[in-house]
Amino acid sequence: MGKLIVISGASGVGKGTVVKEMMAARKDLFFSVSATTRPPRPGEQDGVDYYFVTREQFRDMIEKGELLEYDEHAKNFYGTPRAQVEQKQEMGHVLLDIEPNGAKNVKKNYPEAVLVFIMPPSVQELERRLRGRNDTPEDQITIRMERAKWEMEQNVWYDHVVVNDDAGRCAREILAIIDQ
Repeated sequence: MGKLIVISGASGVGKGTVVKEMMAARKDLFFSVSATTRPPRPGEQDGVDYYFVTREQFRDMIEKGELLEYDEHAKNFYGTPRAQVEQKQEMGHVLLDIEPNGAKNVKKNYPEAVLVFIMPPSVQELERRLRGRNDTPEDQITIRMERAKWEMEQNVWYDHVVVNDDAGRCAREILAIIDQ
């Protein structure tokens, strides 16, 4: 049975890039695809990047106990389908890219889970990265930056904190944590 590895960090910190680097380096890592009620960004695919569902479908998943964890932020729901995590753990280590509230719920239900928080080199760099996406409206950038400040304060209760000043180095550091 593989480890459950929770990766958190503010929007724009580069979690997706770091996870891709990790997945390319190791064949025993499996990414847990989250469900969300937000619309897809350009290039995102249902079932690959997220399971894109309606608010009604998401509420139904909550009621049926199908989610390992879930949270609402930036006016959208995000959650981890339980069955796919358990299935992937049979094959290797499972990476969850989730927010601090969800991470707390995972740790409560799976105390052996390893929680890793990715920090940006600076708040200014985080904002630059968010703006550089060119896919986030100004009002959402403001909301995400406010949320980011809160999220970064949460890093104190994570098992490990890693700064993403270079995605490859950050990925290698997290892989070393998994191997401990």
